Amino acid sequence: MEFKNITVIGAGTMGNGIAQVFATAGYAVTLSDIKEDILNRAVATINTNLDRMVKKEIISEVDKSKTLNHISVSTDLQSAVSNADLVIEAATEKLDLKLSIFKSVDAFAPKHCILATNTSSISLTQIAAVTTRPDKVIGMHFMNPVPVMKLVEVIRGYNTSQEVTDAVFDLSKILGKVPVEVNDYPGFVANRILMPMINESIYTLFEGVAGVEEIDTVMKLGMAHPMGPLQLADFIGLDVCLAILNILYDGFGNPKYAPCPLLVNMVNAGKLGKKSGEGFYIYEPGSKDLKVSSKFQ
Repeated sequence: MEFKNITVIGAGTMGNGIAQVFATAGYAVTLSDIKEDILNRAVATINTNLDRMVKKEIISEVDKSKTLNHISVSTDLQSAVSNADLVIEAATEKLDLKLSIFKSVDAFAPKHCILATNTSSISLTQIAAVTTRPDKVIGMHFMNPVPVMKLVEVIRGYNTSQEVTDAVFDLSKILGKVPVEVNDYPGFVANRILMPMINESIYTLFEGVAGVEEIDTVMKLGMAHPMGPLQLADFIGLDVCLAILNILYDGFGNPKYAPCPLLVNMVNAGKLGKKSGEGFYIYEPGSKDLKVSSKFQ
């Protein structure tokens, strides 16, 4: 299979990172979202990321210009996917939204086009079932931040063909990533292991065993984690953590995946972590200092 034109649907944090990685590798990328201002912010973010790489002498100004020239944007889904060889959906982690997108993309994209999703937990088989090409539906779960992190979880749905899996494996390597094949079960590998750890960390706080900084310090210094689990939860988004835990809980029916009540309350209160300005820590614009939320002091 030959890939020339890549379409990324969803211009948020993951989508713009995926678009940047493909454009840097020389692919023609169309970044699609429902609003122009979202696309404008995404391109601005990519530009900032590339500026940082130029400053660190990772790439040249010429490389930056080439990367930006490889990216176009569109609010028209039909035109965005009409010539695509690969579509990667990177929308919000909501099943109904993903099913709607895949139905539309399946109708508009060329028959040879592979349909991929960046989902971190939702069933590939369920998504593929709404298309006429379940053999060409696959998961490409990139890690955040996409330009930096090497791993891509390549998730096979029940009907995903070996040819498509091999093609996505090879493509991931061209991007400089390390693909790992996993099967289609709730949370796959990364989040099936990561989210219970985060949830248990929240329970440890909820039950008064230790404070926010103490929990994160134990995991950073004792387990050599680059970031503590509560700070990581803030970085991922507490609403995203809750959604994934609910998928694990519903998928397995095992109480060990039940979200901590503290997490549920924080999401209901709009304390979503870094993106909302407050979670377990306070995030002030322009400041790199971490301050524990007054709620936990």
